[in-house]
Amino acid sequence: MSEIEGGCNCGAVRYRLTGDPLAVAVCHCSNCRRQSGSAFSVNVVVRDEAMRMTGDVATWEDRDTESGQPVLRQFCATCGSPIRSLSAASPKVAIVKAGTADDPGRFVPAIHVWTSSALPWVEIPAGLPQFPRNPA
Repeated sequence: MSEIEGGCNCGAVRYRLTGDPLAVAVCHCSNCRRQSGSAFSVNVVVRDEAMRMTGDVATWEDRDTESGQPVLRQFCATCGSPIRSLSAASPKVAIVKAGTADDPGRFVPAIHVWTSSALPWVEIPAGLPQFPRNPA
């Protein structure tokens, strides 16, 4: 997957990811549900230095975290599309919303986290690793 491009709904924010993702994870936590506006969020985890972004993003500092360390949730300052999250607990990674990629079908989830918060009607595929909270 050496290069991935994506951006927001209005086109004001664009990004390029180089190298393969570290993981593609589905997060079922209530914060990710609210940010995605859906039952869960599909996230592409990459090294922070592998992401180049152009355009103006707004940042909301989410302090309602298990670690107590903030997560910076960044979204397009114009249209509000969520783009990425930066966690103080994992400062070397960027957590990019898979749905913002130009070709999101490339990202097949390999892990589910925060399954303790999963909505009761969500079916997690058999055989995929799943964790009630963040993996240790």
